Amino acid sequence: MKPFALLAIAATFASPAFAQDAGETRNQIANAMGGVPTFIDSVADAALPGLWKTYVEFQGNPDTALDPKTKALVSLAVSAQIPCTYCVWQDTKSAQAAGATEDEIEEAVAMAAMTRAWSTIFNGMQVDFETFKAELGGS
Repeated sequence: MKPFALLAIAATFASPAFAQDAGETRNQIANAMGGVPTFIDSVADAALPGLWKTYVEFQGNPDTALDPKTKALVSLAVSAQIPCTYCVWQDTKSAQAAGATEDEIEEAVAMAAMTRAWSTIFNGMQVDFETFKAELGGS
């Protein structure tokens, strides 16, 4: 089975018609990935077609405003903060497959950590939002 990475589903774009039921969706996943990962069985049949369509049209689509490497790095940063071990592992693989360097991966995770640290201070100390915006040049 192909790795479940951003680049693994590019073949799906050749066929823009999306499945309307879970069985057809599993067939599309199998065609794109060379098999159906067992975790797909954990997804409700009613949700699977929509989740797959969203994945293909947005996350897996190389023709959106963000390139696949940037999407993978953003996803990795979020995954590190959720935290989701599964997502961190896959997003790291996706970022590497999209050409991200180890430095870029480390920086994405460090940005997530820094953002989380400041957010904890702002929220925990109940910093006045209007004052915060005014002091940082906002309106």
